[in-house]
Amino acid sequence: MTNTAALVERYIASWNETDAAKRRDLIAATFTEEAAYVDPMMKSQGHGGIDQMLAAVQERFTGLRIKQVGKVDAYEDRVRFSWELGPEGGPSVAGGTDFATIEAGRLASVVGFLDFAPGA
Repeated sequence: MTNTAALVERYIASWNETDAAKRRDLIAATFTEEAAYVDPMMKSQGHGGIDQMLAAVQERFTGLRIKQVGKVDAYEDRVRFSWELGPEGGPSVAGGTDFATIEAGRLASVVGFLDFAPGA
């Protein structure tokens, strides 16, 4: 597994981690201090903002999990990967593709695009 693939794995794990302390540890290991996240529905900045955003997503989509689909595509300080959201072992209800920049082995910025979602 490449370092970039491991980074994306931690990113996905941070979205799924419901234990607040473990989620904050994952965020610290995955994102730079001033990291920014933006997609068509939300945005956040820094570890605290990302933690609040992930907690809100988990509350809204209780019982659903994000999984990485396809391959991680990376070059230089850029990475692209796709994900889907759904119940464990069930059909996905949403999915997207995220593009990120990497600084010192952590994500500095993430831009998410929704490929499919309810009502989209």
